Amino acid sequence: MTRQFCVFLLDGQLFGVEVSLVQEVVRHQAMTRVPLAPPVIGGLINLRGQLVTAIDVRRLLNLAPLPEGRLPMNVVLHTTDGSVSLLVDDIDNVIEVDDSAFEEPPDTVHGRTRDLIQGVYKLEDRLLLVLNTEAVLHFEKAKSATTGR
Repeated sequence: MTRQFCVFLLDGQLFGVEVSLVQEVVRHQAMTRVPLAPPVIGGLINLRGQLVTAIDVRRLLNLAPLPEGRLPMNVVLHTTDGSVSLLVDDIDNVIEVDDSAFEEPPDTVHGRTRDLIQGVYKLEDRLLLVLNTEAVLHFEKAKSATTGR
């Protein structure tokens, strides 16, 4: 059996989310900061009249901020609570992978990242880290609840 993933880059690493969850991919959008929001919330974007929360995945995974002058792209997911945008460095492609290539997260993946990764697919020359979108969305909500914001 095979699965399709929308693949994007974060700090030079390949990440993916299932294509069925992706509403659209859009270039950088102007964001409005949300006062008192947790740091993982990059802000709100206006997507054709719809306000969409943008989650800074770099910050969520404890990666360094994007270099000065670089603007993130948006992978917009449709969820049961509405649309949510993942702020990523760049979009790669849509790929199809065989389930037999799936493995649990390697021991080298630690901390918060391990909680947010479902597993990996070994590609020819790289690893594709599969982002657990439910964990990402719940982490953001749990963080909001614990910070009172």
